[in-house]
Order: sequence, then C-alpha cells, then structure tokens
Amino acid sequence: MEANDVQNTYQTAADHLSEHDPHLGPIIAKYGLPKFRPHTDYYQDLVESIIGQQLSVKAAATIRGRFKDLFGGKLPTPTEILSKDTDQLRAVGLSAQKANYVRDLAEHVLDGRVTFDRLADQTNDEIIAELTDVKGIGEWTVHMFLMFAMGRLDVLAHGDLGIRNAIRKVYDLDHAPTPQEIKDIAEKYNWAPYQTVACWYLWSALDNKPIDD
Repeated sequence: MEANDVQNTYQTAADHLSEHDPHLGPIIAKYGLPKFRPHTDYYQDLVESIIGQQLSVKAAATIRGRFKDLFGGKLPTPTEILSKDTDQLRAVGLSAQKANYVRDLAEHVLDGRVTFDRLADQTNDEIIAELTDVKGIGEWTVHMFLMFAMGRLDVLAHGDLGIRNAIRKVYDLDHAPTPQEIKDIAEKYNWAPYQTVACWYLWSALDNKPIDD
C-alpha cells in the first residue's frame, strides 16, 4: 500500500472512531494519525519477537545482535538455525526455552506448517491458529504480528496489559477490564473494522505505543 493510501486509511479509521466513541475523540485529536507501517519481513519479525520476550528493549537488542553474530551478522535461515544446538544458541544469550522456541519456528517453516506467502489470504483466526502452534508464540504475539507486521486493521489486543490499563484510565473504570469486558467496550463503541487503530490510540494515551516512527 502506498504512503498516501495508508494515510487515507488511517484518516478514515480516525474519523470512524471519533464519530462512534467520544472517549477516543480527544486522544485522536491529540496524537493525530497512526505512524506504524506494515512490512513483509514476517520471518524476521517472529524470530525477533521470540528473542525479545520479557526483556527490556536494550537487552533484547543486545541479544538479537549476538544471535545474528553467531550467523555472520545476518538473520539466519531456518536451516541455519537448526544447524546450531541449544547450547550454542544459549551461549549468545538465549534462554534454553527461547533456543527451543526459535528452533521450533525453524522446523515449522521448513516442513510447511508455517508458510508466510499464504498469510495474506488467511483470516486473522486462521493465522492465530497457525502461528500459535509454534512453541513460544502465543495469542498476544500474533496480535502484535497481525497489527504491526501485516497491517491488519481490525485486531483487538484484548490480552494486552497496556490496553487494559489504558481502558481503565480512558473509560474511568474502577478496575482493569477483563478480555471480555474489552470486547464488550469495543462492540459498544463500534470500533470495528478499525480495532487495531483504536488500540494504537489507547497505547498512545499511556505514552506507551509499541510501534512508532
């Protein structure tokens, strides 16, 4: 999608959300249009997501760098990953679990259980089912992948802690909402078909956007 098309789409989404949800209107006015841009580096995105789980941004960047250095400074192919055993992967900073997770992703790619070139034709639910079959990739990781790698506009990150905290703040709740309560709010205020954009604005309300320019 061309840059102008992306901007036009985000403008349509912002207008829709402003019209249907008075809570989001002031946030939209403050932060303007979303700035994230989809990409097609799907394999890299998932490898780096696994490596970065439960780490600070700085620590994740360090370990990703060491991981690539193990393979000559570049992102390894699935075959190259499987050429290293768990101990070799742990030596560059991966935990034993993450070493097994990146190897499992490599196996899924090589045997065709994960096929990136067909994802564009699949529904969100189909992609969630396919990718969560990989060890270490849960629903939250796939939600982020759908939103920020694939640019799917109608994904609700109902399990995200930031979204829960933002909704508690923005909608003046006395508790952090459950995933079902988040779904109910999204339905009440007609976020669809732009639930991804609604989430971006909620993250913005906490100054905690996961993807920015």
